[in-house]
Amino acid sequence: MSFFKNLTNAYPILKILANKYVIVLIFFIIWMLFLDNTSYMEQRILNKQLNELEDNKKYYQNEIKKDEENIKLLKNPDQIEKYAREKYYMKRDSEDIYIIEFEGDSLNEEQSKSKSL
Repeated sequence: MSFFKNLTNAYPILKILANKYVIVLIFFIIWMLFLDNTSYMEQRILNKQLNELEDNKKYYQNEIKKDEENIKLLKNPDQIEKYAREKYYMKRDSEDIYIIEFEGDSLNEEQSKSKSL
């Protein structure tokens, strides 16, 4: 017993830490921060995921708006023909289509292919 008295006399902070209410409070704080199902760490992870999902939602809403505008444009037959020619290289029967690739374009594709391997 004298050993503990000597320690508490030498270090007065131990008197405070030895109080049963302080011990319970420290245990409660540790439990709530790290161990509980609704802990602070878990809430941080969930908030991060929520922010990512909100960003995805904004992105997809913008993409939907762009697609709706494209659909409105494609109701016109001339726009459908233009889109088919540009995107799918379609042609009329009496036409020939030549696809011109520049050296820079083919080098970039080859570099990206070699990086992915």
